[in-house]
Amino acid sequence: MRARVACAVAGVTAALAGCAVGPNYKRPDLTVPQQFYKDSVDSAAAAARRDSIAAARSLADAPWWEIYQDTVLTALIDTALQNGFDARMALARVDESRAIYGVAKSQYYPQVGYSAAAAEQRIPTITGDSLAGVAAARYNVLGSLSWELDIWGRVRRSSEQANAAFLATEEGHRAALLSLTSDVATAYFELRELDAELVIARQTVAAFDTTYQLFTRRLEGGVASKIEPLRAEINLAGVEADVPELQRQIVAKENQINFLLGRPPQPVPRGSSLESQPMPPDVPAGLPSSLLERRPDIRAAEDQVISANAAVGVATANFFPQLSLTGLLGGISHDLSGLFTGGLLWSVGAGIAGPLFQGGRLLREKDAAVARWKESTIAYQATVTGAFGEVSTALESRLRLAEVEVAQARAERAATEASTLAMTRYLSGLALYFEVLQAETARYASQTLLARARLNRLLAMVQLYKSLGGGWQAEERAEAAVGAEVQPPAETPPH
Repeated sequence: MRARVACAVAGVTAALAGCAVGPNYKRPDLTVPQQFYKDSVDSAAAAARRDSIAAARSLADAPWWEIYQDTVLTALIDTALQNGFDARMALARVDESRAIYGVAKSQYYPQVGYSAAAAEQRIPTITGDSLAGVAAARYNVLGSLSWELDIWGRVRRSSEQANAAFLATEEGHRAALLSLTSDVATAYFELRELDAELVIARQTVAAFDTTYQLFTRRLEGGVASKIEPLRAEINLAGVEADVPELQRQIVAKENQINFLLGRPPQPVPRGSSLESQPMPPDVPAGLPSSLLERRPDIRAAEDQVISANAAVGVATANFFPQLSLTGLLGGISHDLSGLFTGGLLWSVGAGIAGPLFQGGRLLREKDAAVARWKESTIAYQATVTGAFGEVSTALESRLRLAEVEVAQARAERAATEASTLAMTRYLSGLALYFEVLQAETARYASQTLLARARLNRLLAMVQLYKSLGGGWQAEERAEAAVGAEVQPPAETPPH
């Protein structure tokens, strides 16, 4: 009889297993362009776009920082992925979220427990007019079992909610690694640009000092006025002041890189110079928008929507009664040796519990869950829309900054030639001293602007890779680094 009842209960449970209250997830509606912004003016770029899909996928699938062919940059990024604070904290958040998901998933299974007790007690007895007592020992061991029948899908929705939150945290981990690699590359290129500016400043100091010495000798020879060496000294001192300022900025940038790498301040090694950094191949506009599906922030935002959607189901299921099966098996005995041979105690039952009046609490909890779902939906739509803008901006920046560098290079060549020509004309008596100073100042400014233009092109490429969601290879490198000989500092969990 009991077996038939158990089979009937199991059958009803299985029949209702597919029923879960609350909305099923549906991806929010989005207005998605088929391609990113395209430049229709440049015919050469339009022709190159015919191969854009293959080029873009190859571009996004590569460990992008290796395209620069700078082994020092690659080593720095590997160190950051292994020891960086952001990478380690993001991984800890993944571990926490995985554990929370395990807690929610455990509700699928029966909850089995036990209890044991031993007591010595004195039982009073009355014999005639006298009061006496008998001491007796009592021992009991009980095992309990409870199992909630997930008729309305509350447990399933809770598990779905926790699983989506876990997946969102995993995508957050990938986003942290992507941001970390981008930050290291950006800081490294900025450091190399500061190095280039320092070289330019020192070379300009030497050139201005030569001019100052020339004007001083001409003053002493009586063929120049006092104003000439004074003006030359002003320019010389101005550039000399740039040298320690650049040195200060270089140390600050090194400290920034060291922090990203999770290590104390120390010198940062250098690889290729700024002008020697190879520029990755051109990426035409018109990239397919499906590339954005790999962006971890977009994936995380959608997982948050899924989690919020499941939370609405949990809040809905709380309106319905909870049906549970309970069981108890144990032994009670006054003699420890007879605990499992006599005094057997058991019980099997089913219970139902549900809300009647909660002062509107359940209704407000559901309203709050629906509101959080709306918020996550809007956040997802905003993340996707913002991602389209980031890629479009990065593509356009890469194209236009290349034009800026070409123009700055032409200006630098002209300024260098003008400086040489002005000095020749001055020594021949065909030009005034201020023409020399003006030409040398223009050459210094043009060389500095050229270095910054080169930096901006490199940073635009980093931003393009980041906006395309490249960097999932960073997670593979981080996992591989854990098994390497150099391990991150071990953390001792609290007791």
